[in-house]
Amino acid sequence: MKHHRKTPGPKYLALLDLLRTSETIWNASRIFFARWDLSPSQFNLLNLLRDRPDGAIQTELSRELIMHRSNVTGLVDRLEARGLVRRLANARDRRVFQVVLTGSGRKLLEQIEPHYYEAAETVWGTISTAEAQRLVAQLGNLGANAMRMSEELAAKR
Repeated sequence: MKHHRKTPGPKYLALLDLLRTSETIWNASRIFFARWDLSPSQFNLLNLLRDRPDGAIQTELSRELIMHRSNVTGLVDRLEARGLVRRLANARDRRVFQVVLTGSGRKLLEQIEPHYYEAAETVWGTISTAEAQRLVAQLGNLGANAMRMSEELAAKR
C-alpha cells in the first residue's frame, strides 16, 4: 500500500510554481497575440497547418493541440470566418473536413513570426540554449508522467 503524505513536499510546491509560470506565460501570449486579434490557441492551430499543404482533420488538430474536438471546431469556425483557414471535403470520409491554411492565413503567420521569435528570446532571457533544451526535456518527462497518471485515473472511472 502506498504511503500518503499529510503535508506538501518540495515537489508539490515546485509543481504549483510551474503551474503559475505556465499561466503567466499563457496570459502574456494572450496579450501578445491580441494585436492580431488572435488567441494563442488560434495561432497554434494556424502554425500547425503551415507545413501541411493538404491540411489536417479536426481530430488530428485536437490531438496535437491537446484540446477537445468541440473546442477545435470553435477555433476553426472563427478562423474560417476571417478567411484564415478553409474547410475542404475529405476525399476518404464525407463526415470530416480537411482544414487548410489560406493565403491570408499564411500571410498573417509571416507577419507575426519575427515578433514572435523576438518575444520567445525575451521570455527565455539569460537562460542559455543548452539550459532551455535541458529544461524542456525535463518538462517532457513531467508531461509524460502526468499523461500516464491521467490515463490510469480515467481507466479507474
